[in-house]
Amino acid sequence: MHARRIIGYAIRDRKMPKSPSREQEFANWYDYPQYFDMVFRDETAAEVAFFRDTFGRYVEGPVRRLLEPGCGSGRLVTAMAAGGFDVHGIDLSRPALDYLRRKLRRRGLTATLDCADITRFELAGRFDAAFCTFNTFRHLVTEAAAVAHLECVAAHLRPGGIYLLGLHVIPPDADPDCTERWRAGHGQTKVHVTLRVTDFNRRRRLEQIEVVLTAKSPVKTVRCRSRFPLRLYTMSQLLRTLASVPAFEIAGIFDFDYDIDSPRIADDDLVDALFVLRKVGAGV
Repeated sequence: MHARRIIGYAIRDRKMPKSPSREQEFANWYDYPQYFDMVFRDETAAEVAFFRDTFGRYVEGPVRRLLEPGCGSGRLVTAMAAGGFDVHGIDLSRPALDYLRRKLRRRGLTATLDCADITRFELAGRFDAAFCTFNTFRHLVTEAAAVAHLECVAAHLRPGGIYLLGLHVIPPDADPDCTERWRAGHGQTKVHVTLRVTDFNRRRRLEQIEVVLTAKSPVKTVRCRSRFPLRLYTMSQLLRTLASVPAFEIAGIFDFDYDIDSPRIADDDLVDALFVLRKVGAGV
């Protein structure tokens, strides 16, 4: 299973682990960023290579300063910092940011981290590029929040800078009965994740997601359950949202294969969409 394709609307599988009798037996998976990091790290190398390709193709001048809104556990912050970039990550999850700070220290890396709302933040200076490729954008469940986020990112980019925005777009025939499962491991720790759509409302443009994560090691077992809404976008709805922010132009469109030589077009066949948004203006 392609771990990045959340939600893929491809698997019709209603079998789920039996729920425990007490909800408090479950923790919030965002409080265990080490497991979140483990599950989604497999594609980090491909993402980083794609970022570098887009910098060379779509940005005039050198790219040094990078911004990741909604950085979470910091897979990409860490990887880009290791590549010599000056990286700034923001997120609302303090456990994730604390975990990321420890990881950076262990690896002898530096990055700037802030606990901030991705719809309204104020950072010093301007960035050459920004990226948000893990459906984080869909956590902004209103049009006003989505537009505020795009405008805020644009305000922090220099003219000609780019924003790499990745998210799942629903096809016209999307099957709302969706479940995804994947596994990951590191050393003696094994992680299993089941993600399913519990409610799907096209009219309100919202789906409710439930994630159940189980992490087992020789010394402990951690069970996490989280429920949250995500905003739904068809391709036409997404294009309207992007068009409402005149500071950005669409410079390129790709999918989650991260192949710089295989651009896509914005049609209903593109469900795992990655947009290269360029800030309008000339100069470095």
